[in-house]
Amino acid sequence: MLTPEKAIAIQEALGADIIMCFDECPPATAEYSYVERSLAMTSRWARRCKEARRREDQHLFGIVQGGMHRDLRARSLDNIRSIGFDGYALGGLSVGEEKEQMYDVMDCCSPMMPDDAPRYIMGIGAPEDLIEAVWHGYDMFDCVMPTRNARNGMLFTSRGRINIKAKAHEEDQGPIDPECGCHVCRSYSRAYLRHLYRAGEILASQLNTYHNLHYYLDLMRQARQAIRDDRYADFRREFYARQASDQ
Repeated sequence: MLTPEKAIAIQEALGADIIMCFDECPPATAEYSYVERSLAMTSRWARRCKEARRREDQHLFGIVQGGMHRDLRARSLDNIRSIGFDGYALGGLSVGEEKEQMYDVMDCCSPMMPDDAPRYIMGIGAPEDLIEAVWHGYDMFDCVMPTRNARNGMLFTSRGRINIKAKAHEEDQGPIDPECGCHVCRSYSRAYLRHLYRAGEILASQLNTYHNLHYYLDLMRQARQAIRDDRYADFRREFYARQASDQ
């Protein structure tokens, strides 16, 4: 039995810098009545999590639920804000909804988020999702996509995604991304990476993962610089203009 109190105790024992409240994440297809009951339970658990907290050297984040329903999101956010946390997370996204629904939830919740605390969207990871999340005023994200997709042969580039398993790369001596400066792009060809994958070599997963993580870190570096230069709107437009069809 995992309770809010046990969840906090475990995270405190682990010593994580950021720890999360115990919540329920309903699927995107859940009925309104279920989502309403679920967010009420999540709010009760959030209060219990804060009361169970013993360490002050960690940052405890509350989680906003409410599915795809704007009124329930507003209610959940109001509940979580009234309890008070070090940061606020938007949960319940990337659970089967359409992109437009995801972005609508980002849009409706952002103006209600506290301005003096970090804003974290849980579980999103496609590059375009990160670009849109930053555009809507969010700061932090997490997802398995760069590593999981790498292990399955999908690589991210400045011009879009490529499937390294495709026969089109069998004799391609070019890098994954000519504009990428990572070790993999500077040292290995698409043809060699395809060979490694087709041969079942563990090095394929390692090199693919290295490249994808570099791509994500560099994308966020560029986003931060664009914000500093007050040109994020231009950066966002340029990102979409550069994305090509999946190769």
